[in-house]
Amino acid sequence: MEQPARHLVSIDDLTDRDLTSLVDRGAHFAAAPAARYRTLDGTVAAIYFRKTSTRTRCAFSVGALRMGAQIVNLGPADLQTNTGETAEDTGRVLSGMFDVLVARTSAETSEMRMWSAQDRMPVVNAMSADEHPTQALADLTTMMGRFGRVEGLRVLYLGEGNNTAAALTLALTRFAGVELELRTPPGYGIAPEVGVRGAAQAREAKGTLVERHDMARLPRDVDVIYTTRWQTTGTAKADPDWRTVFAPFQVGTALWQDSPKAVFMHDLPAHRGEEVTAEVLDDPASIAFGQAENKLYSAMAVLEWCRGK
Repeated sequence: MEQPARHLVSIDDLTDRDLTSLVDRGAHFAAAPAARYRTLDGTVAAIYFRKTSTRTRCAFSVGALRMGAQIVNLGPADLQTNTGETAEDTGRVLSGMFDVLVARTSAETSEMRMWSAQDRMPVVNAMSADEHPTQALADLTTMMGRFGRVEGLRVLYLGEGNNTAAALTLALTRFAGVELELRTPPGYGIAPEVGVRGAAQAREAKGTLVERHDMARLPRDVDVIYTTRWQTTGTAKADPDWRTVFAPFQVGTALWQDSPKAVFMHDLPAHRGEEVTAEVLDDPASIAFGQAENKLYSAMAVLEWCRGK
């Protein structure tokens, strides 16, 4: 009898063992990128994106193909949800045809929960309005490759408390001794429930989670300085003066005075001169483009895990 489908709608869907295993497996794929892995032979993956994507869509498409799967690309106008079919019914129909569904939407994660109500077809959240779990897995894979560990790292995140920040918080705080400090603009912090869960996990893991809304007295000697786009894909800000609020949180070279050994990470795409200066993005300390490549390897790990391989 087949096991029920493994869904990755949120980092919360992963046990500690699952999370560690996915990071380790992604790092394994990254260390041997030319090796042939055919663990998905005979499967068909649906790649359904309602919003633009470069890294995530390409990562899952290429990853599925490299592992032997075939893919069917679906766009925002392709499903009958546009004419009133429910998300639950759509999930049931697709589960009779596809072996895995990788989806990006502009909706809350709850929509993907409706697709995953069936237990035949794994559903992978390739970004929703409130969480970007596969980005966090790529981030941790990148940290593992750079430092040889995730445990005990000191990470400074600057910018909006968006879906990337939420997933990063939920993932990093589960590793022993991690110190994560978020500096988010006033009114643009992580969701309160994410902060509560992250803080509880950090305490259990003997780490720390701090969120502040200013740039005073930044932590020193951090291992990673991380930022994201100020204008998250598919979103808009109600405050017409929001750029003024965000301006102090730009990542520039001055941040390396107190953390000279830090690496720079960015989930990309970057808007040079906004959230990060071109000097930082192109500096040898920047590992943002290697981080982007690791989306492929973490996607392969996710697809393999979803299929129970």
